Amino acid sequence: MHQVRSRGLFFGDNPFHFPAPVLMAQLIVSASLSLLIHAILTPLGESAFISMMLAGFFLGPSVWGHNNEILRALYPLKSFYINETFAFLGCLLFMFVVGAKMDMSMLTRAGKKAEFIGFLSFLVPLTFNLTTASFLAKRNPNSGPVPPNLLYHMAAFQSVSSFHVITCLLADLNLLNSELGQLAVSSSMVSGTCSWVMVIFIFIARQDNFVSSTAMVWTYLSSLLLLLLIILVLRPIMYVMIRNTPEGKPIREGYILIIFIMVLVMALSGEVCGQHFLLGPVVLGLAVPDGPPLGTAIVQRLESFVTWILLPSYFVYSVAGVNVFSVDCSIVTSVATLGLTSFMGKVVAVIVPSMYFKIPLMDALSLGLVMSSQGITDVMMLQQARLLFILDDQTYSFMVAAIVVVTGVLTPLIKLLYQPSKRLKSSWKRGIQHTTQNMELRMLVCIYHPESTPSLISILEMSNPATKSPICCYVIHLMELAGRLSPILVYHRRGTISSQAQSSSHIVNAFRFYEEQNQGGNLSVNLFTAISPFNTVHEEVHRISLEKRASMLVLPFHRQWKIHGFEDDPKVRSVNRHILHKSPCSVGVYVDRGTLQRCLIQTATALLCSIGVIFIQGRDDREALAYAMRMGEKPSVGVTLVHVVETDYQPTTVNSCVDFELDYQLVCDFKIATVARRHHVYMEENVSDSVEMVNVIRRCENWFDLILVGRHHDRESVIYKGLAEWNSEFPELGFVGDILVASDSQCQASVLVVQQQRLDMSADYGGSYDRGSVTDDAMSTVTGASSTIANPWRPNKVPSGKL
Repeated sequence: MHQVRSRGLFFGDNPFHFPAPVLMAQLIVSASLSLLIHAILTPLGESAFISMMLAGFFLGPSVWGHNNEILRALYPLKSFYINETFAFLGCLLFMFVVGAKMDMSMLTRAGKKAEFIGFLSFLVPLTFNLTTASFLAKRNPNSGPVPPNLLYHMAAFQSVSSFHVITCLLADLNLLNSELGQLAVSSSMVSGTCSWVMVIFIFIARQDNFVSSTAMVWTYLSSLLLLLLIILVLRPIMYVMIRNTPEGKPIREGYILIIFIMVLVMALSGEVCGQHFLLGPVVLGLAVPDGPPLGTAIVQRLESFVTWILLPSYFVYSVAGVNVFSVDCSIVTSVATLGLTSFMGKVVAVIVPSMYFKIPLMDALSLGLVMSSQGITDVMMLQQARLLFILDDQTYSFMVAAIVVVTGVLTPLIKLLYQPSKRLKSSWKRGIQHTTQNMELRMLVCIYHPESTPSLISILEMSNPATKSPICCYVIHLMELAGRLSPILVYHRRGTISSQAQSSSHIVNAFRFYEEQNQGGNLSVNLFTAISPFNTVHEEVHRISLEKRASMLVLPFHRQWKIHGFEDDPKVRSVNRHILHKSPCSVGVYVDRGTLQRCLIQTATALLCSIGVIFIQGRDDREALAYAMRMGEKPSVGVTLVHVVETDYQPTTVNSCVDFELDYQLVCDFKIATVARRHHVYMEENVSDSVEMVNVIRRCENWFDLILVGRHHDRESVIYKGLAEWNSEFPELGFVGDILVASDSQCQASVLVVQQQRLDMSADYGGSYDRGSVTDDAMSTVTGASSTIANPWRPNKVPSGKL
């Protein structure tokens, strides 16, 4: 291979005799096979590490590479020098990126629980393993097939853990947001730090056998100087870069290039100092301030390319010489024994203190399995140990294979045992309909973009905070986790804004000002910022709504209307769908068209805010009506109930009979309210099919400032037949909501789509918005009194007669 590039097949060259085409082919094969295996194993709950390791085994001598001419041509011996260089580059950048996403402050913020579990999960398995290794060594006093020194080193390497591995595993399993995930990350920071210190001492002690003591002193000093350089010089430089970046603006490209050069310089410095080339990049990555703007920019530029293009080649290189079928049985027995001892030690070390801290047994077991997982850093340690002749080839081969087997079994088992979504359920009825008049209403408001703040404040104002029924509001600014691995929940204390969530300052200030305008204890606001992956942030929202006992959760719709059209955010839409799917309380999706803010401004000139409720049937419609009735207690608000009744409807099942009775009771309550409040209007519309129902909804589109509708209805009813085509654009809003919000709708009003808390049908018994009972005589009087169709506060928009 004197030339790097091939002239091509048509000029008589074989591309696989030249380094450049061979390298590109190797990257293509390793990346493609890793992605293919990952696509197959992801539904089974396996992590990306297992997929890449299996790809390496398939291409190695244990499976396809043993006697395969194609793979021999693709991976000739001469190419391994170049492949090894790219593999180490990918490994170097990967460890730097993972370090850049880590929040090292968690090490100082870890509570006693995490510190205790983390330290014991390092000490106990190490003690168990060294004791077992001593026992095995005594059984073979003449060194036997496995020398005692090798046994002790195997024992030490089997007991280590790494926060890189634990955090990546939790991210793959979507458990970073869970209570178990947060405890595991904090604990792994403690155990991982102890493990790294121990391994570094093992490597240094081994190197001491080959060089003079003077050389080792210089190695220690230069390594210490390297660490001090990163902490005292390079990290402050990064903070200068951040200070020179305007808020909300991306980091300069020049700064990113400087960081990349720092990574390569630190890797070179580690090699010059006699340490592993990963030492400098790993510490430099941990020194990078996580999150935006710097950490996020680094991760966005490197993560995908490094993880799925360069890193698979590292795993191919790592198992290139691994042939598990040639390993001596004595090695297998020793590794299996020490591996089992280490596993039991870690599980016991986690379960015992967890039970002391009153963690449920199954959660403690799941945490123990997480802390027992191994990954890429363990492979790197074994590789360095083989390079220093601490481990022989056979021991290395089987220990790597054991890592794949153990982690491959544990990962789906963890996913099976620990399912946080099943815990986020409430057995109590929580919703507007089940909140009595004199109770405090607890609301949870989610915000994705600061632009939504005025509209959501308007919803709060319309919810009628009053002395007899105050509102306790919890506001969460949901931000996507970028440039860091650990999710953060920041509570904004009064008068302060956390440095970790400066982008929430406008939201915090706006709600604080609104709270100050509502003196007298009618309204209290608690503000949070949740920085989390958007694929699991719904679990954080559900957990907070349970902890705070919220009755109503308000979400902004993913579509925002602008002056020149609208803008969709698919990530917000996905989060909303997940929240709606398993919410432990009632949910309202607010579609803002600006009418509610204008209406609140107009109330200062004695004009009314007009609210409409399109009521058909079902618990979601009842929740929407109950919410509107609460809003209607505000003197400046008028509520119109448009009751759509199916002609000749007769309930046929027990559930439909229950729904019919509860609908009737709540509608009667509203009719009673129309007698006391002249601004409330009841209208009844009989429909016989879906066309007539759609016509009624269309004619209501521009009557009101705000329209409340239920999300779910009885799909078996005749009036819903043929409506599937109407529910094609926004199915998460239900039939009626989709009709009002769809692109072809002429509706200019804001819309609130309400879903009641999902419980058993029995949960609807015995709880309604308590307005008193209604007799048949009273009903006939009320019906006659409110039979007018005209909308009294919008006379120019509502014709006389039927809708």
